[in-house]
Amino acid sequence: MNDISLLQHYWWFLVSLLGALLVFLMFVQGGQSLIWTLGRTEEQRRMLLLATGRKWELTFTTLVTFGGAFFASFPLFYSTSFGGAYWVWVLILLCFVLQAVSYEFQLRNGNVLGTTTYRMFLMLNGILGPLLIGTAVGTFFTGAEFVVDKAAVASPSMPVISHWVNPLHGLEAAFVPQNLLLGISVLLLTRVLACLYFLNSIGDEPLRRNCRRRLGMECGFFLLFFLTWLLRWLCSAGFACEPESGLIYLETCKYLHNLQTMPAVMALLVVGVLLVLGGMAGGLRGWRRGIWPAGAGSVLVVLALLLCAGWNNTAYYPSLASLQSSLTIANSSSSLFTLRTMTYVSFIIPFVLAYIVWAWRALDRTPITPEETNEGH
Repeated sequence: MNDISLLQHYWWFLVSLLGALLVFLMFVQGGQSLIWTLGRTEEQRRMLLLATGRKWELTFTTLVTFGGAFFASFPLFYSTSFGGAYWVWVLILLCFVLQAVSYEFQLRNGNVLGTTTYRMFLMLNGILGPLLIGTAVGTFFTGAEFVVDKAAVASPSMPVISHWVNPLHGLEAAFVPQNLLLGISVLLLTRVLACLYFLNSIGDEPLRRNCRRRLGMECGFFLLFFLTWLLRWLCSAGFACEPESGLIYLETCKYLHNLQTMPAVMALLVVGVLLVLGGMAGGLRGWRRGIWPAGAGSVLVVLALLLCAGWNNTAYYPSLASLQSSLTIANSSSSLFTLRTMTYVSFIIPFVLAYIVWAWRALDRTPITPEETNEGH
């Protein structure tokens, strides 16, 4: 493996890790979608919002970092997807803007929309955010309708490398059953993680009982949808790339073959699934710290899936309109100089993660109680 290939694999790993962390941190969105389901009284709803309000900025920051890392390391994907499937990304951005505005203004005196309206915005973000992100990631495996023509950059009339051939510009992904299954699975996972997080961070026993009761239902639906998607994924044809010529072709059970070829990635997937199951089982039995194994497991599972999408000569963004336009980590990455320079910058990531852990522990040192919601925070 030459230098640029090594750096391409390294940066796909980092982007995949950021995506996996984003899915875990979207328990904030899952909690927002359960505001009225878990909170039977105004006091309980305030405790739920106080718990998610402590963490929403971590989710938003990770989303921005994920997008920035993708743009810097694989700019052709960024220009193709964000420039072509823009309706999906505009909706995702709008959801997160509504979230930021809602946390800032819902309890401000004199707000003209009222507290309930802002909470509806939070619930909308909690449902649509994970659903749309999961559906968009589903196109990594099912493909999208775009054409890449690098020669077009020299055209004086329209120097655009990629163009979309579907007038829905990304919204068509929601009509693909496999994409929708993944989107619903991500939504249900965020709700499972939210229930586990509330059990760990809230010190009100009636609200904890509500979380445990709801957790059983969310776990059942999550396992149903995710296992259905996983079986379809393992049996589906994937988009392989001939390393010497760059030719893209369909390969039966490509992602199953990727797991067999990369046993370390398969181990990540298996260990992650076991940790998620263990965290859910612990939460159902009343264990307060189930968020940690379930959260770590969700990171490992998503990381393994994304590594299967880009490693082992796989097209991570297949084109349904022009098979040879499909994007791989080899044909869509930045230059060797750019990747090498960014690699030096990436060495500060452990310090950033250490700060996040420290901030998390500082905010959750004591459980949230009903008294805290009445202190004017």
